[in-house]
Amino acid sequence: MSFKRADRVAELIRADMSEIINKEVKDPRLHLVTITSVRVSDDLRNAKIYFVEMGKDDCSNEIKAGLNKAAGFIRRELGKRLQLRFVPELMFIHDTSFGYGNRIEKLLAQIAKQENKNDQ
Repeated sequence: MSFKRADRVAELIRADMSEIINKEVKDPRLHLVTITSVRVSDDLRNAKIYFVEMGKDDCSNEIKAGLNKAAGFIRRELGKRLQLRFVPELMFIHDTSFGYGNRIEKLLAQIAKQENKNDQ
């Protein structure tokens, strides 16, 4: 089974970005950020970075501002680590799937609780 090069590069970027954000970025706002996935265009010029803030369903403007401010530093560090001709432009996107999943879990828990009340 063969994978596209963009998929392999995306996985490398995800792993390296997580390490850079947690260990090298000095901005304390970003220490609660988790990179969930990365999508890289086929020409490896653009990367969409999907992230969540730990413990929250939505993202604050401070987190987005912190990521956008640190984008140049993160991109430079990725350039040092990855052996690519061009380092992709980074675009940060809040991953809403975790909030959606939490909402579904809460609804299922409520249904289970109601069923337990009805059974008793």
